[in-house]
Amino acid sequence: MSSSSRQARAIARAGAVVVLTALVGALLPTAAAHAEDRTVRGGRLDWGIKSSFQSYVTGPIAQGSSTLQGGAATVGGSQFRFHSAKGSYDPDSGAFSAGFSGGVHFLGHKKGGSYELDLTVSRPTVKISGGSGTLYADMVSKEKGTGKVTSTAQVPLATLGMSGINMKGGSGPIALNNLPATLTSQGAKAFAGYYTAGTELDRVSLSTDLVAGSAGSGSGSGEKKPSGKPSKKPSEKKEKAKAGRIEDAAVDWGVRRTFREYVTGSIAKGEWKLSAGAQDGGALFRFPRGEGTYDEKKRTLDADFAGTVRFTGEHGLDLALSKVAVEVEDGKGTLFADVDSKGDSKGDKGVALKKAPLITFAAGSGRLKPADGLVSLTEVPSKLTADGAKAFGGMYKAGSTMDPLSLAVALDADAKLPALPDLGSSASPSPQAEKAAGPKTQNAADASDSSSPAVPIGIGAGVAVLLAAAVTFGVVRKKRAAADATGSDS
Repeated sequence: MSSSSRQARAIARAGAVVVLTALVGALLPTAAAHAEDRTVRGGRLDWGIKSSFQSYVTGPIAQGSSTLQGGAATVGGSQFRFHSAKGSYDPDSGAFSAGFSGGVHFLGHKKGGSYELDLTVSRPTVKISGGSGTLYADMVSKEKGTGKVTSTAQVPLATLGMSGINMKGGSGPIALNNLPATLTSQGAKAFAGYYTAGTELDRVSLSTDLVAGSAGSGSGSGEKKPSGKPSKKPSEKKEKAKAGRIEDAAVDWGVRRTFREYVTGSIAKGEWKLSAGAQDGGALFRFPRGEGTYDEKKRTLDADFAGTVRFTGEHGLDLALSKVAVEVEDGKGTLFADVDSKGDSKGDKGVALKKAPLITFAAGSGRLKPADGLVSLTEVPSKLTADGAKAFGGMYKAGSTMDPLSLAVALDADAKLPALPDLGSSASPSPQAEKAAGPKTQNAADASDSSSPAVPIGIGAGVAVLLAAAVTFGVVRKKRAAADATGSDS
């Protein structure tokens, strides 16, 4: 064997050792990090419960409806989006628990002033341990036939199919798509007898953020940021309240659920985009940084807010709402906005309105009374005005019910505005239907792609890489040894 051949093999062996050493060094810190328990904070769960049940409720037989509660939203054609996940995750065992906020209230078969079908599903929680998963939920139902109302917290509603999913070693975010869901016997009872145990429910998809230990605070939406200014004395706060100045304010309004579904649905195939500070809470839009005045004695409010929401889609859909303002006087509230609708090629010239009164809402009966420096209204009903009907191109008539409105006004610097629903880092600003892919995991290197499912593969994938590298090195070494042996015999 020539000295040049021996030198080449030595260089090759040294290079392989360097690569393997580097891989081990890179993976060991990852393994240590995975050993630390993590807190689930922020995220969403998308679930249609049972699409055929939705169709039955709103169809010609039951002639009912579904109402969103607690910040729940809709996504795609028939899914409900629950939000603000909280829970825990153990990377070593794969044990996972995440509870979500929001609910859906179904009503149907109206007789007189009540409904024979009356069912509420709220606060879904997913727990996974030992390779099996269960979805729990708070259930309030009126039993089919008897009319008996039952309210039960955290019913084990459905078992979740976890085949092929390894929950160990994740570092976040965690996403599980299209998990099969099967109704349990307890779930069948809580479902008021409409379905039997073993019935297949809609598949479940979820995504949650993880933070190490108890660190972090999710999105922090609605939290008062330190201003760097010293806190004012009680006497100074009182004088400012008398003067009527607003420290901060936000108004939350989702426009109308059916309008949002139309925008992102199969007809308009569109989206919405937020700018100038507007925030997306899933089922609502937040217009922040309110400025103006509030008179505690007269219970009057005059405030302007930041933010723009623009809806676009096919068939000429291009509608922007900006410069939102709220006025309250004599127990009646009005939300104003600048409206810019582009119109279409079929003769619709569009609409351009300045500070148009879009909706009205009730604000009487002492609702605007301050508490701990905060004046608030929570999910009060709203009605469309005549100008509002123009803004939506006649899609809805004046007097139509629009989405409820929430308002929060801070009268001193220490008051904290309510937090927005926390959809997590993997939620898309514009709701889209989940892809029909089965549950799977994603390598940590791809976890930054917020649109894809992610249970990051940690040390397991690294071991596979090391083994592959080792095998490759061994094979190459044997081939070279055989070649050298052949060469020495010739």
